Amino acid sequence: MSTLFISDLHLSGERENISKLFITFLKQRASAADALYILGDLFEVWPGDDLIQPDYQQSISAMKQLADSGVPVFVMHGNRDFLMAEHFCEVSGSTLIDDPTVIDLYGSPTLLMHGDTLCTDDGDYQKFRTMVRDPRWQAEFLSKSAEERLAIAEKYREISKAAMADKKMEIMDANQQAVESVMSEHNIQQLIHGHTHRPAIHDFSLNKKPMKRIVLGDWYEQGSVLVCNEKKCKLEAF
Repeated sequence: MSTLFISDLHLSGERENISKLFITFLKQRASAADALYILGDLFEVWPGDDLIQPDYQQSISAMKQLADSGVPVFVMHGNRDFLMAEHFCEVSGSTLIDDPTVIDLYGSPTLLMHGDTLCTDDGDYQKFRTMVRDPRWQAEFLSKSAEERLAIAEKYREISKAAMADKKMEIMDANQQAVESVMSEHNIQQLIHGHTHRPAIHDFSLNKKPMKRIVLGDWYEQGSVLVCNEKKCKLEAF
């Protein structure tokens, strides 16, 4: 048996092939897992639990079927779908977990994060994140009409695309000092996160201890999963 970790699927009607791949993954690969963790950005946009997009329904139903079969499904907010709440959990059968969260992964304490808070060199993004994570901003946003919310979400998507085009990749990657700080804070030696779309396993030392940072891949061109069992963790693309 194994525990599976995925992130950054960015499901949307514009990428129907990825939605189909995700559903196949849930029905085949994930059905035999001990648990499935989705570490953020499952959806491209989530304007509120009362505005679940029709294009998401099949994926959400497949998640519910997996959870009902006995495989726990844990979901973390990403920078695209941070407004998922109780109703999402009800219809998907999943459990929302905090960012960050520490779990016992076959005897290894492991820190789970989406990963955007590690990108401390990107000051503009961190300011934006602080704004949209403010409960007052969220309450005001959710009070708007469906049309207004969708328009605002699309506006922010376009702004994000333009900003990324002008930034160096290094700025949008995890800052090593931030990584070491959060791992020290939680007193763990293994971290799993997504967000940066740079799948890799980084081994380094901190205070003479071996440390491991595992970065999950995105699903823009193909599927990507981290498979962990009692012996090891392995990144796979499919």
